[in-house]
Amino acid sequence: MSNEYRSRQDRRKSSKSRDAEKKPSKKKRGLPLWKKLFMALIAAVLIVMTIGAVTAVAMISGAPDLDPEQLVLSEAAEIYDQNGEQITRLQSGENRTLIDINEVPDDAKSAFIAVEDARFYDHFGIDFRRLGGALLANVSDGFGAEGASTITQQVVKNAFLSPDKTVARKVQEQYLAVQLEQQYSKDQILEMYLNLIYFNQGAYGIGEASSIYFNKEVSELEIEDAALLAAIPRRPSYYDPLQNPENSLERRNLIIHLMEEQDFITAEQAEQASNVPLEDQLDHTPSEEGAVYDSFISHVQNELENIEGITSADLYSAGMRVYTTLDRDAQEYGEEVVQSNEQIADYPDSEEFQVGYSLIDTETGAIKAMVGNRQGADVARGFNYATGANADAGSTIKPIVDYGPAIENNQWSTFHQLTDAEHSYSDGTPIRNASRNYAGDVSMREALTRSLNIPALKALQETGLPEAEEFAEGLGIEFDEFYESAALGSFEPGVSSLDMAGAYAAFGNGGTYNEPHAITRIEFPDGREIEMEPESTEAMSDYTAYMMTDMLKDVVSDSSGTGQAANIPGLPLAGKTGTTNFTQDELDANGIPDGGVPDVWFTGYTSRYTASVWTGFSGQRGANYMNESEREIAKEIFRLTMDDVSAGIDTPDFEMPDSVEEVDLVKSTGERATGSTSSSDITTELIVRGSNQDLTAPPSEPDIGSSDDAGETNDAPVEEVPVEEPVQETEEAPEEEAAPEEEATEEEEVTPEDEPADDESSDGTDGTTEEDNNQTEEEPAEGGGTETAPSDDTGGQDSGNTEEENTETPEQNSGGTSTEEPSSDAGAESNSTPEEEGSASSNSTPESTEEETTD
Repeated sequence: MSNEYRSRQDRRKSSKSRDAEKKPSKKKRGLPLWKKLFMALIAAVLIVMTIGAVTAVAMISGAPDLDPEQLVLSEAAEIYDQNGEQITRLQSGENRTLIDINEVPDDAKSAFIAVEDARFYDHFGIDFRRLGGALLANVSDGFGAEGASTITQQVVKNAFLSPDKTVARKVQEQYLAVQLEQQYSKDQILEMYLNLIYFNQGAYGIGEASSIYFNKEVSELEIEDAALLAAIPRRPSYYDPLQNPENSLERRNLIIHLMEEQDFITAEQAEQASNVPLEDQLDHTPSEEGAVYDSFISHVQNELENIEGITSADLYSAGMRVYTTLDRDAQEYGEEVVQSNEQIADYPDSEEFQVGYSLIDTETGAIKAMVGNRQGADVARGFNYATGANADAGSTIKPIVDYGPAIENNQWSTFHQLTDAEHSYSDGTPIRNASRNYAGDVSMREALTRSLNIPALKALQETGLPEAEEFAEGLGIEFDEFYESAALGSFEPGVSSLDMAGAYAAFGNGGTYNEPHAITRIEFPDGREIEMEPESTEAMSDYTAYMMTDMLKDVVSDSSGTGQAANIPGLPLAGKTGTTNFTQDELDANGIPDGGVPDVWFTGYTSRYTASVWTGFSGQRGANYMNESEREIAKEIFRLTMDDVSAGIDTPDFEMPDSVEEVDLVKSTGERATGSTSSSDITTELIVRGSNQDLTAPPSEPDIGSSDDAGETNDAPVEEVPVEEPVQETEEAPEEEAAPEEEATEEEEVTPEDEPADDESSDGTDGTTEEDNNQTEEEPAEGGGTETAPSDDTGGQDSGNTEEENTETPEQNSGGTSTEEPSSDAGAESNSTPEEEGSASSNSTPESTEEETTD
């Protein structure tokens, strides 16, 4: 029994054991997913914080010590010339007048705090509210897009740190800022800041700036003075009130508004300060040290301030080395020519007469010399007219806007025929030449050499405004809007001599454009380097560049060229003149005599160097003018400086590319010359290889207002066409035959008021070059600086005269905005003397007609 019992018990246990094995086991419940994620997040944050802390410690360990001496003195950039020899420092520590914070008026303190660090007295070195906004901007726009530096941080950055925009430097900056706040009071830190920052014009610190800009002690600063100074440090050159008064005034008034908004001043005080004219504030007192190569160094500063990732404060305190393109010999001679009377004795007797001169390397665009005013070294950081003149270009624009695009897009030959006859802008406004005569059918070469206006406009109209604008922009010329008036040099925002030098250099460089530049590289104290030379761009075909150059050589060498005074015997040289004029209202209101003009240009180049010269006046327009002899100054500056820089070096002639073919053509027909053709009837011209342009077809006959591409001519005898038939393009007429003057009186009646406000605002001298009028006795000096577009020079026979040559007579234009006043006179009397032509073509004397600029 007992055994049986145990056996049953065993079976039961065994059965229970099997049943237990069959039942699923209960699993233990784990943590919810969200808790796991939360714990993982905490762990990740702790890991990141640990890594961040370790990294921050490593970064902070590399931070420099707070050296009290460095809190006052900073190391400015050193500038080197093209040979690696030091020229100067941007500024030295000696140009510093240290001030005590107790000397600074409360309004002056408030101005800087309002614009730089509104919560300066509330934070401990770091402004987290400002930092948050900067972080958002940096996430959306990239690191360094917006700064959050307090005044304290700026002090330590300028005194101790490199200009890198890196996380490491920012961490060190914040760490040192907190340390600085612990060791110095707020007023002490503000004093350091005001003694450290750079104000341009050679002034470090508010003390020196007060003296240079206002001739005042710091304690004498008014609200408007303090706001003006507070405007400068952000971008010293850009906000310099002497160099860029409009920028400075706008920022000054913004800071005054911020002072009011932050309750530093009352609304009444703000209004009163904002109404003070900038010129009433300034009393410029230059540093006794003077300026070294002032215009060039100023441009270097501008280039430095435009470098992405580097602030202006970095540039004047980081101890960097800046290597430039400066040719000291060329710079010093340029200053001697422009800023003294040793080389040119007939400068206008006016303190407002100014010059903008730029010399660059034709192949690279490297700026070799720059003179931006007549003041000399006694006026440090004066306005730089070489880069900031923004004047109408006059006839110097014709290769860029009119004929260059025509060759590039239409493959015109240099013999391409254009009819110089009565013509109008597309809106119906008439255009005329300075000579108020027509030359009939002329080649593109002759039209450019003599600087005729009507053919220039026709070239633009036939090529098309979009194509011309694109071509010009490829040469660095900018336009707010592009109108037909650009054909004669009138457009906004205008151009500087540096712009024109850069554009013309591309013609001499086979069509390759290099942006003019002054800096080649920058070296930092830690060994880093930044290469600064810009990349080249192909702006045009090589045939366009060479054919344009070949025609521009005639401008200075041909007997009918307007630029003969700029020619240098033995030097392969190409160039173009330009003149602007006053409107008739300006002539009348200011009592400007016939021939008085506001601006005169010359831009030219060799295969080595390119130079551009602008001459004109500062101050109110119409208050000054250049007379006949003074209009030659631009060419003389060019001739002297180009001759000097070319002395002792080999200057090869421009090389004709394979894409261009030189052909002998029959003048009267445009056909290829044969062995039986008389040498006197042969003209040697250039064509695009493979193109049959201008070899067989006669000129077309477009309507007035359209372009007259008088392209190819045929064997038929050339017929002389009366000026009365401006609608038709005539076959090229013999230069000796003048077109009838029957309609001359009507065109003479065109006044600046009749001209288009926009299109005709090109510089009045453009169309008719002064030299053109001077060239031949047949053409009267044209005046009439109306705002209408310039018209062609002479009647059919006037072809010998260049508009610019009209400089012999005071034929300057009056139309400041317009190019040379278009003259409607026919050239019938071209055989007459200049005096006769002047009276014949207009009711006024030659002098009065000269009002139309000749360039």
